[in-house]
Amino acid sequence: MLKKRVIFVLLYDKGTFMLSRNFRLQKVGDLRWLKENYDFSRIAFSIDELIILDVSRGDRDEEKFCEHVRSLSGECFIPIAAGGGIRNIEQAQKLLYSGADKIVVNSLLAKDEDAITKIASKFGQQCLVASVDVKKTGDGLRCFVENGTTMLSASLSEYLKDIVLLPIGELYLNSMDRDGTGQGYDYDLLDSLPTPMHTPVILAGGAGKDTHLIEGLNDGRVDAVGTAHLFNFVGDGLINARNSLYKIGMNLAKWDIQAAMNLKGYFEGIGNSETN
Repeated sequence: MLKKRVIFVLLYDKGTFMLSRNFRLQKVGDLRWLKENYDFSRIAFSIDELIILDVSRGDRDEEKFCEHVRSLSGECFIPIAAGGGIRNIEQAQKLLYSGADKIVVNSLLAKDEDAITKIASKFGQQCLVASVDVKKTGDGLRCFVENGTTMLSASLSEYLKDIVLLPIGELYLNSMDRDGTGQGYDYDLLDSLPTPMHTPVILAGGAGKDTHLIEGLNDGRVDAVGTAHLFNFVGDGLINARNSLYKIGMNLAKWDIQAAMNLKGYFEGIGNSETN
């Protein structure tokens, strides 16, 4: 049985990390603030992956975003997925060469399937995460692209049937209605998944406490849960949440945190001695 995963999601906007509520952004702090409040060399043992999304409106500073990805990738050993505004294989390659292990694509899924195929052909299907933003409308569950500003004509179930035929490694299913609310995940989204569903599913949008993570991972259709709530899990929040998951016997990867930290300190000491 594959192990379940907890994924921490960082939202980035032109040098600042953000909170989002129903896709309305609020500034939180820059990279220095993030590192002061989240010791990634430590909390990396409490999460299984890190997703960094550039949610900047308008023109994006790709080089600066790549610098931030590179900085964060140097501080934690867990896989990092990065995305936001990717339109071609060149942009995907920049992020991968900046330390990302996976690429998150959203609008590209609806606009350029050939680009998806090219990225998968060069870097492998496993490195592509298909992100789908979903909102409840009068016509049912609908998908949105371009930072949630453009609604697609297809229903969620129709769109997902097409997406799973593409060379993607995972599906990131995000509720715009629950985004940033801390009210828990929207499980109605899962009812639109194709059957059988062979692509791993990451459920996101709405997690505000450890019980939400537990509920999400207990759903058999969910392989991983994501949370982007910076304040609810600040400090030891992520560590405490993972301990809660361990206590109920959740099938998660386990590490000897103290031994790993000692090893990290050992290698840092070697590096410092070589530079002196």
